[in-house]
Amino acid sequence: MKALVTRLDSFGDVLLAGPAIRAVAARADHVTVLCGPLGAPAARLLPGVDDLVVWDAPWAGFTPPPVDRADVERLVGTLDADVALVLTSFHQSPLPTALLLRLAGVAHIAADSVDHPGSLLDVRHLRSPGAHEAEAALDLAEAAGFPRVDDGWLRVLPPPDTAALTGTEPYVVLHPGASVPARAWSPGRCAEAVRGLAGAGHRVVVTGGPGERELTAAVAGGHGLDLGGRTDPAGLAGVLAGARAVVTGNTGPAHLAAAVGTPVVSLFAPVVPAERWRPYGVPYVLLGDQDAPCAGSRARDCPVPGHPCLESVSAEDVVAAVEKVAVPA
Repeated sequence: MKALVTRLDSFGDVLLAGPAIRAVAARADHVTVLCGPLGAPAARLLPGVDDLVVWDAPWAGFTPPPVDRADVERLVGTLDADVALVLTSFHQSPLPTALLLRLAGVAHIAADSVDHPGSLLDVRHLRSPGAHEAEAALDLAEAAGFPRVDDGWLRVLPPPDTAALTGTEPYVVLHPGASVPARAWSPGRCAEAVRGLAGAGHRVVVTGGPGERELTAAVAGGHGLDLGGRTDPAGLAGVLAGARAVVTGNTGPAHLAAAVGTPVVSLFAPVVPAERWRPYGVPYVLLGDQDAPCAGSRARDCPVPGHPCLESVSAEDVVAAVEKVAVPA
């Protein structure tokens, strides 16, 4: 049986699909993951993935491309599966993807859908209210005939040894970037936290992508080790795996930290619900005003002057949270 699992969103979304992908892989002979460009690096880290198809869908992501008939026809001609799971967030429709899968000849398609699917779905599943995204994906997989086969926690392939980057002494990671501004703690607050953690006796490693070098340099200052732009996704997994704790917003590295078993201090802006997107399967502390006016807005830019949901968090709050969850040195 050839199975296809689709998750067309970002890096963290694909990581959260990992437990469901493992459930599918336990019963399928071959598993292909269909994902977007932002999610592809995460898919390459997941156990159980045999093949990867990367496609930029016109209905997904922050800057979706225009509809291109030739591009759609190329995708339809590429896909080859007997059964498919269409994984989406609670607010997304699976039906555009399901239509393309049906055109590609996929005989059995399962998805969560509140909309009437017509002939597009063979399994129309309704997710449990408030279910975490990872749990919702596992529930759908089970409804489609792929019951969970392990603990259901997030997992990635073994990461590389990154001691040459981090050094061998115990450390805490602070990752200041986020996929959208509304989910990011301000650089000034991040820098205060680095100084506070260093003052409390922690060695601090600051991580970030290639486009975040200025940010990580400013946040690390003279008190942290700046690794901005120096890790690919697998290398970042290695850095996070070696940390005593990771301090970050609701963004991909929070889920990557969980996937390597590292506790998370989550600076969580409530623009999306924490119950669905919090760090999954590891000790965590949630910081930020979850009842702020922006709650549930899905805003990309904070709609409230001063970003109070996160700016109300102090460096002292972060130090106390790290002391609560950090793996003993």
